[in-house]
Amino acid sequence: MADPVLELKGLKKSYGALTVTDDVDLAVRAGVIHAVIGPNGAGKTTLINQIGGQVTPDDGDIVLDGRAVTAMPVHARSHLGLARSFQITNILPGFSTLDNVAVAAQAHAGHSFRFFRPVARETNLRDRAMTCLETVGLTDRASIRAGALSHGEKRQLEIAMALATDPKVLLLDEPMAGTTHEETARLTETLEGLRGRYTILLVEHDMTAVFALADTISVLVYGRVIAEGKPEAIRADPEVRSAYLGEEEIL
Repeated sequence: MADPVLELKGLKKSYGALTVTDDVDLAVRAGVIHAVIGPNGAGKTTLINQIGGQVTPDDGDIVLDGRAVTAMPVHARSHLGLARSFQITNILPGFSTLDNVAVAAQAHAGHSFRFFRPVARETNLRDRAMTCLETVGLTDRASIRAGALSHGEKRQLEIAMALATDPKVLLLDEPMAGTTHEETARLTETLEGLRGRYTILLVEHDMTAVFALADTISVLVYGRVIAEGKPEAIRADPEVRSAYLGEEEIL
């Protein structure tokens, strides 16, 4: 079996007496969609913030493609191949959809934003951005302002922006949050199209999407991984069902 592309080893984080990440081990292998689920208050946001570099763990290691990144800042992790989307859309609403993707590619290359306009007119950059938009199904929205996109389209745009950084791992933080049923279906189709092409760590509340997409699911409860396995095993696990008692979407 291949080595993990992303690995967490004994990750711990506390705020005073409250332990929010409790000795978490996690291994995400190349080309899979690995979902992390858990009830509200399970510690998912803190966990993903530690992986992304927004929060520093108290103990443990984060390894990306064989290299320890635990102490690295966000931009350094990005250059090593970690791309993240957020629960709240993170776009430039006054720029076109295409320009948003070009900005992401340019920023990843280390250029200053003040040079964006002339660089965005370069054919190779625009072609790359258009390819990313094609991947997520937004080519027909390339020229409109990103602020005019629907909420679901903005989520698709964020994924395109992440792809523009040529990531080894896509870290997706609740991409279905706030989307309609139809938008969720489109996003699920988009992510399914990325299967095998990218390694994806998906944190998501929408259980329909999770069980449709995930190759492996890790269940986080009170900061600890209580179960991990294939979707059918997780759905049948009595401890998981108990943790989600009252949340019908897991049952």
